[in-house]
Amino acid sequence: MSNPLHWGIVGGGMLGMTLAWELAKAGNRVSLFEAEAQVGGLASAWRLGDVVWDRHYHVTLLSDTALRGLLGELDLDRHMCWNKTRTGFYCNSRLHSFSGIADFARFPLLNPWEKARFGSAIYRAARLDSSESIDGLTVEEWLTRISGKSVFRKLWKPLLLAKLGNDYHSTSASFIWATIRRMYAARRSGLRAELFGYLPGGYARMLETFAAALRRQGVCMNLNARVREVGPASDGRAEVEFENNAVERFDRVAITVPAPLAASFCPRLTAREQDLLRAVEYQGVICASLLLRRPLSGFYITNIADGSIPLTGVIEMSSLVDRKWFQGHALVYLPRYLRPDDPAFRRSDDQIVSELFSGLRRMHPSLSEGDIVASRVSRARYVFARPTPGSSRRMPPVDTSLSRIHILNSAHIAGGTLNVNETVLLAQRHARRFHELAA
Repeated sequence: MSNPLHWGIVGGGMLGMTLAWELAKAGNRVSLFEAEAQVGGLASAWRLGDVVWDRHYHVTLLSDTALRGLLGELDLDRHMCWNKTRTGFYCNSRLHSFSGIADFARFPLLNPWEKARFGSAIYRAARLDSSESIDGLTVEEWLTRISGKSVFRKLWKPLLLAKLGNDYHSTSASFIWATIRRMYAARRSGLRAELFGYLPGGYARMLETFAAALRRQGVCMNLNARVREVGPASDGRAEVEFENNAVERFDRVAITVPAPLAASFCPRLTAREQDLLRAVEYQGVICASLLLRRPLSGFYITNIADGSIPLTGVIEMSSLVDRKWFQGHALVYLPRYLRPDDPAFRRSDDQIVSELFSGLRRMHPSLSEGDIVASRVSRARYVFARPTPGSSRRMPPVDTSLSRIHILNSAHIAGGTLNVNETVLLAQRHARRFHELAA
């Protein structure tokens, strides 16, 4: 590039980091700004007792080609560990294995006819190449259509309530379609086994390696950099004003934070752009991480179809990851997905751990508080943009009315579900477009 542009990237999560990486590789100057003291956003790591691991649960699938390609560039993919995992299902006050055909045949929640309808629905969903034809349907309308009313009532509805609460009524069918497609692709890639992968050292290792690679590529990394406003500069460029009153100017700026925050950063957007950004409906999460003295069930994920358990699910990370990374202990995540304005976000860590652990003890009565080695609570109000029927046609524009200013976040993952692979793919696709746009 004869005249490299200077890009400002607001937001140092995986989206912002990957966007910075791709733009820098194309010959641009890039400055990245992250409000927190570390990069990674939802993928960041923390210390739990004497263990450093991911703040939220993440897993890599064999079919995650975009993420694995990035890991390959960072010389990390060859270090990945791959294991076959098992899935559990808690219903009727009992824990059941849901890990294969034999388990499915014994599964008590559905009768033989309903199991056939469920299997057919999974196959039909996985074979659907695009969510375009179902984007206008709710999950209830579509799942009832392809699996029947009784299967929806017994199986799908409890799972949707656990993940989305009553908001499932207004959630697009594309939400569950994307989830089914990703898991089905994992089975195909893993020779019909759910082979999941992790990087020894977790995302702490990945992010440290990625940040070092970004610096070698010339990206200027700025932490604890809180943005107040982004808008056009008097000289035709884009201007970023920070909370410490510093101002920097760039040839172009990409804002990668959640839509409501992006709207607050850009008060000079048109009223329609503001409305589109603020209309994006997000799901937040409260997640307790527990380091336990002993393992639970050996299931990587336990789905919960029991409304009396205040959990979205149970993720036993140590059933996938070698326990030596947890000093021989078991690492368990207890997530509860909620609306961003739910009052539960204001509860203390002790209250949250007590409530979620009590739900876990109902599933595993032999557990006691003495089994807890360490615990921490993470709160994230904007985790993923929940698709509503027709939301793909109401997506906020990436290229805004403000000259040289772009907004890109998980709301722009059309026909997909939020995960690190989709985030990397979104950044790569738009980095190429940004580069061509500015050429």
